[in-house]
Amino acid sequence: MQGPEPIMNGRRGLVLALASVALLAACGTPAPTRRAKVKPILYEPQPVSEKGNEVALYAMGLIDIGYQFGGKNPEAGLDCSGMVSYIYGKAVGIRITGSAADIARRGREIDPRTLRPGDLVFFNTLNRPFSHVGVYIGDGRFIHAPSSRGRVRIERMDNVYFAPRFEMARTYFD
Repeated sequence: MQGPEPIMNGRRGLVLALASVALLAACGTPAPTRRAKVKPILYEPQPVSEKGNEVALYAMGLIDIGYQFGGKNPEAGLDCSGMVSYIYGKAVGIRITGSAADIARRGREIDPRTLRPGDLVFFNTLNRPFSHVGVYIGDGRFIHAPSSRGRVRIERMDNVYFAPRFEMARTYFD
C-alpha cells in the first residue's frame, strides 16, 4: 500500500503553496524605514510658516491616538481626514471638512519640493485618487492616521508603501 501523495506534488500542492504565499503577503505591512525604488523628492528649503509649524506641532501631540473610521476627535479615535480637520481647527482655527478627496479639492496645490511643515500630502491607498491624507512635518516625514496597525504615527515620504502612492501636496497657508 502506498502512502498519501506528498502535499507539494502535483497541481494541488502548487495551488496550496501559492495560496499560502498570498495569505502571508496579504497580512504583511512594509517596514516604515525601507525606501521606495521611485524617484525621490528633492526638497528645497522654504520660509517657515508660523501657522504651519503650529499645525505640525499639534499633529505630533496626537501620535499614538487610536484609529477609528469616521473618527473626528482623539477621544473617539481618528481617521485621516478627521485628524486633519481636528488639527487645523484646534491649532490654527481653519475649518476643513469632508473626506481626504474633498480636502484635496481645496487649498492651493504646491510643488512637493516646496513642502513645509503643516502642508497636506495626499495618497492613493485604496485604488482611488486622494483616498488618504497626512500632515507634512518636515525632513521628508508626515503624520497620518492609518487603519493598518491602528495608531496615528509618523512615516517617511520615501517609504516603500507611500512613495509610489503619493499624488499631491496642498497648502492652506500663504
